[in-house]
Amino acid sequence: MILFCHSYRRKELDKTMAFDGFTLKSIIQELNSCLINGKITKIYQPLPEEIILGIYCNGTNYALSLNVSTLYSLHLTTTSKPNPLCAPNFCMLLRKHLIGFKIKSLSMSGLERIAIIELEGYNELNDLVTYKLIVELMGKHSNIILVNQNNNIIDSLKHFTTFSGSLRNIIPNMSYESPELNKLDISAITNVSEFYENIPVSLKNTSLIAYFFDCFSGTSKTLLNSAMFQLKISDEFNFENFKCLLSYLQNLLVKIQSHQVDCTYFEKDYVLIPTLEPNTTLKINFFLDDYYSHKEQEEEFTQYRNSLLTFIAKKLKKISKKSDEVNKKIQECSKMNDYQLYGELLTNNLYRLSENHTDCVTLENYYEQNRPTKIPLDVTLSPSDNAKKYFKKYHKLKNTISIVTAQKEDLEKEIDYLESIVYELQLAKNVTELDRIYQEMEDSNLFSRRTPVKQGSKAFRVKNKQNRKSTNKKQNNFLSYQIDGFTVLVGKNNQENDYLTLKVAKENDIWFHVKDIQGSHVILVVNQKEPSQETINQVAAISAYYSKAKQSSNVPVDYTLAKYVKKPSKAKPGMVTYINYQTVNVQPSKTPLD
Repeated sequence: MILFCHSYRRKELDKTMAFDGFTLKSIIQELNSCLINGKITKIYQPLPEEIILGIYCNGTNYALSLNVSTLYSLHLTTTSKPNPLCAPNFCMLLRKHLIGFKIKSLSMSGLERIAIIELEGYNELNDLVTYKLIVELMGKHSNIILVNQNNNIIDSLKHFTTFSGSLRNIIPNMSYESPELNKLDISAITNVSEFYENIPVSLKNTSLIAYFFDCFSGTSKTLLNSAMFQLKISDEFNFENFKCLLSYLQNLLVKIQSHQVDCTYFEKDYVLIPTLEPNTTLKINFFLDDYYSHKEQEEEFTQYRNSLLTFIAKKLKKISKKSDEVNKKIQECSKMNDYQLYGELLTNNLYRLSENHTDCVTLENYYEQNRPTKIPLDVTLSPSDNAKKYFKKYHKLKNTISIVTAQKEDLEKEIDYLESIVYELQLAKNVTELDRIYQEMEDSNLFSRRTPVKQGSKAFRVKNKQNRKSTNKKQNNFLSYQIDGFTVLVGKNNQENDYLTLKVAKENDIWFHVKDIQGSHVILVVNQKEPSQETINQVAAISAYYSKAKQSSNVPVDYTLAKYVKKPSKAKPGMVTYINYQTVNVQPSKTPLD
């Protein structure tokens, strides 16, 4: 009896997800009820690490997702995903070999996360051949491998060699070898007492979850935690707890065979649980489809937003360096009046100065009641030449100050605009809103030709110009509140802010914005009614919430009539000027009820 086991690539499996061997087994059980003898009609690769098989079986079209990314899974899907215009090489190879083939069987290797799809069909020579599409779901080493009837690898989505640190060679023309996982089969244990007695004392000193996870195939920490929660047992390693947990998992296997299982959320993840009634639908498959679709959207949103934030951070860093240089020049220019004074004093006192070269001279400053002023001199020059040198410095700095002052204003505007983009990204809730911000950044020429972030979301990348034009058309997607019978509209990005303030708001509507801080434009639609000061304060509180100052306790908010808000020529999106305003200090509040 094997009691010692070594997990395959332990560091990867320590971060196990709920998609364990039990889940895969229940998925395959459901697939066997609907895909056997199904014909592969389409093959897509919407993502670098996902293959979707279009399967026609018994009058129904199915889409089977084989995902070997960090969110590895295998399940039927109804989620539509955009495909690249040019199919990747592995996708083309699968189309060449598998289109028109029928699914002969779906199985797995014990309880390990290795699904085997056996396919049968005719090749180019009209010979009947069989292939195996092997889906290994093992963390970053997950893979999709096409194997011929001689067990030789035709190709795989990812290539691994022993030279690169892999335990196996997964490359074309090599014989396929299953990974050696050396874990125990839960269903093979019949005499629980004898098995428990033979467990080494060193392993009994670990926790129950750690032992089951390391030594039994198909388990995940989520499944084990859920089982212990339902059984109301602790993680202490003793015979009673061991027996209860083992019995629960063995019973779960029996339930999977009879389709008496369901999926439910558990600890921000999901878990397989036994049920009393058999499940005759594809419930597990479509639960996972919804779960992983949501996870993919979250991951795409996070990566997309972080890439834009990283780009803005680098841009701000460059501008900050330029700003420091400009400030140094302005600091130098602050001495220009001193240079003019030194030149004047030297010129007016040349008759008193000897031609003997000295490093300084003290003269009376007639602008300050003849206060003695010490003037540094260049010992290599005469007093007259020193005066000319100071006048030259003065005129140079006088010309410089106008240039660098304009540069400073431009840099401050650029920094202010970039910080407004950061605020927009923090406010964004979905990929569509990020696409609008991305388009705003593109329209504002923030990207260069070599900018790697210039790609947008997956859906945004594949749209043609016509679709993009319709997508970026101004739409009324503002946040809306009702306060004391008044409507309050809030913009979520700079383009919405401009559209809301300059197009939607009427002259007598009231415009709100936090004072000197990035935030949303907020409009109180008055409809020829006079709002009370209490209503104005509530709207100001909402304006404070939708700003970078929302964590503060006392925020100044400016408000004025919309007719007093103007957009300067060539100003960046969201940048406006306003007059005739009043200011109120408020506590930020998301809604009038807060």
